[in-house]
Amino acid sequence: METLIQYFETIPSLHRGLILAGGITFFWIIENATPFFKFNYNKWEHARINIFFTLTTIIINFTLAFVLLQTADYVSDKKIGVLQWLPEMNLWFFALVGILLLDFFGAYLAHFVEHKVKFLWRFHLIHHTDTYIDTTSANRHHPGESVIRFAFTTFGVLVVGSPMWMVFLYQTLSVLSTQFTHANISIPKKVDEKLSYIIVSPDMHKIHHHYKLPYTDSNYGNIFSVWDRIFGTFLYMKREDIQYGIDTHMDPKDHNVLSNLLTIPFQKGRSPEIE
Repeated sequence: METLIQYFETIPSLHRGLILAGGITFFWIIENATPFFKFNYNKWEHARINIFFTLTTIIINFTLAFVLLQTADYVSDKKIGVLQWLPEMNLWFFALVGILLLDFFGAYLAHFVEHKVKFLWRFHLIHHTDTYIDTTSANRHHPGESVIRFAFTTFGVLVVGSPMWMVFLYQTLSVLSTQFTHANISIPKKVDEKLSYIIVSPDMHKIHHHYKLPYTDSNYGNIFSVWDRIFGTFLYMKREDIQYGIDTHMDPKDHNVLSNLLTIPFQKGRSPEIE
């Protein structure tokens, strides 16, 4: 564990970028071999928009990384946050508790609030407009949403009292988990179901991308599924019934034109239907 801590305390930005790129490449290859849905689409054309948003997300996160660093140093120095108040414990358990809590504040809570606050939903909506969910969809976030998510993560570091190595470890696991759950891969239903009791499984998250309510407002988790189960936001539907997209933006002119996607947060809102 000490070796892991030392690595993530000083992980180079290049390594973080390689992990992100390596994850996309790995799942891109796998989903070509065992696709969840056999889409009739130009995979490279679809990836073009999503990779643009991935790059903007990287730029924003790397630019604001110093805020996370200062926050983590502050809570460690001042002994602020849940982890700082806990008794000394095994490092592996300490890391698990910390990542579990960061996953709540940085992912579940942020995601839940984005769906419930109309102004924030306008930015998150871009992620849901994708009608061909694959691993490149993982970071399809409007630049405005990237800033919102970053703010929640920073708030999480402050409340949890996470050291910097834990923050970088959490972000790495978060990226890989997101790429895994969005990847257009097919795993046995029984395996997926068992995974969903511990972590967010591909089927569990793809239900969240069904185009109509109430499924859109469910399964908010990123790494761990426990938060959805605790707060009653877990829903199930057969994988065969899933249809991707969002009912308010099913026209390709709405969801497959970059210039329109960038301006959606500033357009007049549209009311969704309930299935």
